[in-house]
Amino acid sequence: MAQQRDIIGGHHYVDTDRNTTVFTSVMMQLEEECNQLSSLSDECYGFVQKDLSVNSFPIFDVLRKSQKLCDISIKVDNKSFMAHRVVIAATVPYFHAMFTNDMKESTQTEVEIQDSIDALAMEALLEFAYTGRIVITTSNVQSLLIGASFLQLFTVRDACCEYLKIRLNTNNVLGVKSFADSLSCDTLVEASKKFIQKHFKEVSKSDEFLGLDLSEIIDIISKDELNVGGEEDVFNSVMCWVKKDYNTRAPHLPNLLTNVRLPLLSPEFVADYVITEELIRSSHACRDLVDEAKDYHLMPQRRQLLQSFRTRVRCCNDIQGLIYAVGGLTKNGDSLSTVEVFNPQTNIWKMAEAMTMLRSRVGVAVMANKLYAIGGYNGSERLSTVEVFDPKARSWTKVSPMNCKRSAVGAATLNNMLYVCGGYDGISSLSTVECYSLDRNEWSMVTSMSRHRSAAGVVAFEGQIYALGGHDGLSIFDSVERYDPQTGKWSFMPPMRTKRCRLGVATLKGKIFVCGGYDGSTFLQTAEVYDPKTEEWNYIASMNVMRSRVALVANCGLLYAIGGYDGVSNLCTVEVYNSEKNCWEFTTSMAAHEGGVGVGVIPIN
Repeated sequence: MAQQRDIIGGHHYVDTDRNTTVFTSVMMQLEEECNQLSSLSDECYGFVQKDLSVNSFPIFDVLRKSQKLCDISIKVDNKSFMAHRVVIAATVPYFHAMFTNDMKESTQTEVEIQDSIDALAMEALLEFAYTGRIVITTSNVQSLLIGASFLQLFTVRDACCEYLKIRLNTNNVLGVKSFADSLSCDTLVEASKKFIQKHFKEVSKSDEFLGLDLSEIIDIISKDELNVGGEEDVFNSVMCWVKKDYNTRAPHLPNLLTNVRLPLLSPEFVADYVITEELIRSSHACRDLVDEAKDYHLMPQRRQLLQSFRTRVRCCNDIQGLIYAVGGLTKNGDSLSTVEVFNPQTNIWKMAEAMTMLRSRVGVAVMANKLYAIGGYNGSERLSTVEVFDPKARSWTKVSPMNCKRSAVGAATLNNMLYVCGGYDGISSLSTVECYSLDRNEWSMVTSMSRHRSAAGVVAFEGQIYALGGHDGLSIFDSVERYDPQTGKWSFMPPMRTKRCRLGVATLKGKIFVCGGYDGSTFLQTAEVYDPKTEEWNYIASMNVMRSRVALVANCGLLYAIGGYDGVSNLCTVEVYNSEKNCWEFTTSMAAHEGGVGVGVIPIN
């Protein structure tokens, strides 16, 4: 068998307690028989020695090592291993199938296994079959994974995968992914993909990246979840890959650039680096893609007509960010300018720079790694003003105000544009929608929603803006509508299962989550999830407390429900939802807020 290349470091010891589980069904049957016997009469007594298998297997192993009572020889790479047919049939699915079916090996005293496993791996896996223990190291993990997969020892296979997962790095992850893919180790493949997406910039500089084939490169660079400082990182990685083998790879450049989001490149980068590349200048297809990017920058008023997946900003859900809680209310219901920030790595809230104005019921969104506080209520009037926080400069500055005053407003970022939907202007609920262009520092009106929605949830999802729930001053809605920037139209989507205003909404792992709110009679602690594949809403685990005016945000694969109002008092508490466990758990409470905050996440650089 070919020598496997080392791709990790360290060692790992596994004890699966296999001996206690091999005969579980037999023992359960014996216990049932015992119970039946003991229930017949006082003269019947059933006895079960529950540690029989635990005490017996060490003896089997001693017999194997001394080659006593062995009745089968397993030959691998011209090396033979003596064993007991009945033991390995009981503990190794591959041998169970071989010895209990009408295969010629079922009657042979020697079985030879060729090419599928090496001798050292077979020795370790036979040891595991008798003892339930195996030592995984740098030098044997690949051969053990191959052997365990072949013998269908899935507990060992999974242990090897876990060993590799915690040792992934930028130099080995592509090799691990390819290796895991060849063995259908889905969990390891998925972990490798997430690592590549999370550390794309560093991985793209590795020798393994430059050695990938075209389909593998396209599979990586086409993902929305790539963690990049800017699309420049993706463009540079593609050009490095092409130039590594110029003659062979140059013809593939148009296909590659189709998956690079050229409109998201800065105008300066396009002018200085993209259009100066001879490979691009000499290709009509490449020049067409560059022209698309130029139009996007030169004619911002037409951007809504130029929307495609190439204008969709990438977002990696596994990246940790700092959670900013903005504005909100005191215990007495007064508006605040206070801002505090939560670091999920330390689980600590700290004070951050306060806004220039008091704002409760404020809309919050993040664009270009900056935090926008939009509208709100200062204690006496609704606001149209907008200010932005730069975490590097640690300061707030005002930008152009909205066309309308809005509190209880929802905000979301899509394709480097900031959208605000509905809200309350002090007189009535609003249906109007505005869009902010960073380039022009200007707000423009776009198509209004079908409903007047105050205190609705607003979120960007799959290239469109969703407005969920809210109220019009008379009715509270379960309805959901979405805005398509390409058509400029709103359309209704499947409604939520519960009417909700003042709800929290966030997207995670390709789904929309909502929680809390108020239905007109009850402050809610229920939560729901929308799956676009089934186009259905379903309930998930409820929060631990009722939360109206709750802020919901996704960070590093988890959902954070922050603050709110439970019908009696404003809340400073925070809950975290784990979608894999379907449960909410409390984490550190806010230090300076009592509910009603707006929330945004700025990635940690």
